[in-house]
Amino acid sequence: MVQIDVIGGGLAGCEAAYALAQQGIPVTIWEMRPNKQTPVHQSGDLAELVCSNSLKSEQPDTAQGLLKREMRILGSLLLDCADMVRVPAGSALAVDRAKFSRLVTEKILQHPLITVRTQEMCSIPERPCIIATGPLTSAAMAKALQEISGEENLYFYDAVAPTVTRASLDKEKIFKASRYGKGSADYYNCPMNKEEYLAFYQELLAADALEPHAADQGMVFEGCMPIEFIARRGVDTLRFGPMRPVGLNAPEGGSRPYAVVQLRQEDQDGNLWGLVGFQTRLRWGEQERVFRLIPGLENAEFVRYGVMHRNTYINSPRCLNADMQFKSCPGLFLAGQLTGVEGYMESAASGIWAGLSMARYLQGKEALMLPRTTMLGALIHHITTETPGKFQPMNANYGILPSLPEKIKDKKRRNLAYMTRSLDDLRKFSELLHNAL
Repeated sequence: MVQIDVIGGGLAGCEAAYALAQQGIPVTIWEMRPNKQTPVHQSGDLAELVCSNSLKSEQPDTAQGLLKREMRILGSLLLDCADMVRVPAGSALAVDRAKFSRLVTEKILQHPLITVRTQEMCSIPERPCIIATGPLTSAAMAKALQEISGEENLYFYDAVAPTVTRASLDKEKIFKASRYGKGSADYYNCPMNKEEYLAFYQELLAADALEPHAADQGMVFEGCMPIEFIARRGVDTLRFGPMRPVGLNAPEGGSRPYAVVQLRQEDQDGNLWGLVGFQTRLRWGEQERVFRLIPGLENAEFVRYGVMHRNTYINSPRCLNADMQFKSCPGLFLAGQLTGVEGYMESAASGIWAGLSMARYLQGKEALMLPRTTMLGALIHHITTETPGKFQPMNANYGILPSLPEKIKDKKRRNLAYMTRSLDDLRKFSELLHNAL
């Protein structure tokens, strides 16, 4: 059996390699780190999480919860690892970032059919391979993709939120709770009255940011927009966005705050906490000055500042088939954020599908299409059929699924109906897929 190259050892690359190896196909993962680092990665471990430690909701009536259930049916490695190093986060699946990456690395290295090479791949091999180099693809690989796709790559800018230590928080001013009481009280909440909020808002608008770049021309993905960008849209935009107080009443029957900043646990020991929704490109000194205006963070110790970095993705509707294979280059598959899926779990899920699709290709079998009624199937359908000139990154969400045959007014019941249909269809498809492999 031919050895398959998987270029990139992130979430998508690890899932793709594991899916192939589980089908008895030998794989080599090429990962340029730690010899060549990106602007945001900090280690040489595989599947390093850089933007957040949260893998989002596990609730069965949410799109993210449904996607995770589908991934488990398809044999996800990463979710098994996440379960072993999870940290409290209410109804969300959050992990200790460092332990998660180390565990994934160990599992990959222990697999008898997977080899890892810590070396940059600067060109696309002339043999079957999967490219999963992620949104921080090296300049050499981006150029190679640009040449083979015949289309100019698209760029947008992503942002990372800062992290503070628990020991530096003022526990007298903050309280623990999860929004609407869902799950356990795993988030720290920093409440603001109107005066405090307006003072913070004005300083945020006046704060010094990094030099303007393409992000200022609107090339910022809505799902990860810098906090200062949101603030520019109006004085109340933050209060209806990341600082919304809805569902977060003060303890002991207190009234709802005017605005709230939430902190989410970032490590298994609970020593590090990230500011939820506070991605930013403010200069580091300005981050400390402005964010210490938040009640409870006056003496915050910042162990990780927010940063901006380039994200790259291709024009998938023009370039990819539904099996993640390049239309113009048989045997070349893509996975992860390069394809225009946005989010940790979306990237990982696309890696599973690319690996399973590659296995069928190697066996000379006809490509299969995931049912559109599944969350992953709907996501792959979207990125490969959307109007090319209007293509933007896409998260998992119920809006991309085909409508239900009956109208259900209650949102929770409607979402559960979507979930039931999706999982039923995926189980049938999975049985067909694995019997055919």
